[in-house]
Amino acid sequence: MSDFTALRRTMVDCQVRPSDVTDLRIIDAMLAVPRERFVPESKRAIAYLDMDIDVAAAGQAKRCLIQPAVLAKMLQAAAISETDRVLVVGCATGYSAAVVSHLAAAVFATEPDSALASSATSTLAALGLANVTVTTAAPADGDRAHGPYDVIVLDGATELDPEHLYDQLNMGGRLVGVFATSRPPRATLVTRSPADFGSRVLFDASAPVLTGLERRPAFVF
Repeated sequence: MSDFTALRRTMVDCQVRPSDVTDLRIIDAMLAVPRERFVPESKRAIAYLDMDIDVAAAGQAKRCLIQPAVLAKMLQAAAISETDRVLVVGCATGYSAAVVSHLAAAVFATEPDSALASSATSTLAALGLANVTVTTAAPADGDRAHGPYDVIVLDGATELDPEHLYDQLNMGGRLVGVFATSRPPRATLVTRSPADFGSRVLFDASAPVLTGLERRPAFVF
């Protein structure tokens, strides 16, 4: 057993399971995906810590792998089935998309940083995860070309109500992410019904805000 395999098991046993994640498909996916492959080599020693890890190049806008337990709990709430088409918004280097690929039929992921999107594509291909497609796009835009989706996962936080993504959901589709529209920020599940979009708060959580989903500065007299 490699050191990273042992660290992966510790992450699941000490971070994911104690966070009330009981879906064995998610646990198996997080045990299968080598998180260390999705961070810069200089940060591989901290790949399995309970923290957000910045994976952007020096001088670039912060882009993170969010905390493993937060990701796992959101995926459990989204109830992804093996026939679902899923959009992962702001996938950074692709770790979240890799985990989702073990749960869904097809995964489409967007990332605003073209270098990170390219890295995600290369790593996912090297791991043989052929059901994931990565596109360079702003988180606010989603990916209409491949939609609609059964599930949309925000791989980070939004300070705005992401209404522009709601119409990319199928009827009965779910969007999950950390909503920092008020304090404290909370992981929230939005579900599309024939008449409306309903939302349900899941748990308090924090995550870096995705590029383009920041709160607009208020005008001050």
